[in-house]
Amino acid sequence: MVKLFQGRQRSLFGEILDWMLTPFLLLWPITFGLTWLVAEGIAKVPFDRSLQQNVNVLAQLVQSDDTHVRFQLPDTAHRILHADATDTVYYQVLGGRSELLGGEAKLPLPQDDEKFVTDEMRLRDDMLNGTPIRVAYMWVRVQPQEARPALVQVAETLEKRSVLAREIIRGVMLPLFVILPLSVLLVWLALTRGIKPLNELEDRIRQRKPGDMSPLDEHTVPSEVVPLVLSINDLLVRLQGSIATQKRFLADAAHQLKTPLAGLRMQADLAQRSDANAQDLKQSLKHIGLASMRATHTVNQLLALARAESSGMGMATQTCDLSVLTMEVVKDSLPRAMELRIDLGFEGPQPHQAMLPGNPTLLKEMVRNLIDNALNYTPSSETQPGVVTARVCGDAQTGWRLEVEDSGPGIAASERERVFEPFYRALGNEADGSGLGLAIVREIAVKHHAQVSISDTHEGHSPPGARFSVRFSSINLNR
Repeated sequence: MVKLFQGRQRSLFGEILDWMLTPFLLLWPITFGLTWLVAEGIAKVPFDRSLQQNVNVLAQLVQSDDTHVRFQLPDTAHRILHADATDTVYYQVLGGRSELLGGEAKLPLPQDDEKFVTDEMRLRDDMLNGTPIRVAYMWVRVQPQEARPALVQVAETLEKRSVLAREIIRGVMLPLFVILPLSVLLVWLALTRGIKPLNELEDRIRQRKPGDMSPLDEHTVPSEVVPLVLSINDLLVRLQGSIATQKRFLADAAHQLKTPLAGLRMQADLAQRSDANAQDLKQSLKHIGLASMRATHTVNQLLALARAESSGMGMATQTCDLSVLTMEVVKDSLPRAMELRIDLGFEGPQPHQAMLPGNPTLLKEMVRNLIDNALNYTPSSETQPGVVTARVCGDAQTGWRLEVEDSGPGIAASERERVFEPFYRALGNEADGSGLGLAIVREIAVKHHAQVSISDTHEGHSPPGARFSVRFSSINLNR
């Protein structure tokens, strides 16, 4: 296809114009060739008819008796045959023994294998002295049946035919030279008019303010553009939700970091008092250490959540042993559990059995947050120690399941969905934490095509405890 508009980037206007104008450019030479053939055919008809009439006239002048065939051309007929000033006219009359009775002796004869059918007009193209001619001829019965018929031929050169054919072509093709540019102009104007709604849509989008996420009006665009507008509206809705989530997250993060930073500043001011003694200074430094640890933990959790949210289709995965990863996290958490007087344990299959594809760093982060959450919210004392158990169960066919259960106060059914929101803290819980752990757990689970659920550890008991279950899909395991 002829590329009228070639650039680095494809143009919809140029593509449509190419596809519409290319047929014009291809059909024009085809039309010219077909018109030439038709014009030549039309130009032959009147002149062939004239030749045939001349043959009929000459055939009537052929006479015979029992012994001889005679042909005599009157002067008037001779003048009529040679009255054409453009083309040369030849005639020939041959007797039954091929003797020349009149006319041009060099006029070519029909093919030798041609049958002698009398009184049948025939036409052929031939050459005479290197010049193309058109010949009309007829076999005339002038002798008894056993004798060969006489041949009457009339031929002329083709100049008039060529002139007439050129006149016909000129009359047909000249208007096309006017119609073609006019058609291109009309196509151009129609396309400009047709894509005007796209330009208007572009202008409306460009004139929008950066914070304007309202949907575009699909009723003001052509029906072919409605799917594109609906897709843009869907993107705007999702983008609006994402921006709202980010704003809420940043606001909550700023609020959570403001508290430990304010504590740091207050303790620093207390330590700088002129009447502060060594005990006061020591106490302030202790509070500063605790506040800095809380701020560091919050920052680490924010980074972990951002890392989990950014891990998508490009997340590096490998075959992981869920049992081994869980046991490693349990071992790392034992010192803190012993400090809190909590019985922390692990139950699960032997290594190399609970295998699944995933990112080991993110999976360990998920297990660590579940165990930290259980340790934070499980009360414990010397007389009644708390219990936290990490468990791996299931199989490769039905899917592996990670469970972390505790003996704490549990989570009310009305709050089990909200606890996965960033910075949400259930009322009545004074445990230390950033409120990001469970949000990180759900985000990592989603990246691994797993589902997180909450139930009571001991249903009907008081306290009921909480059990967090992460179920990995068996389809994901077989990938």
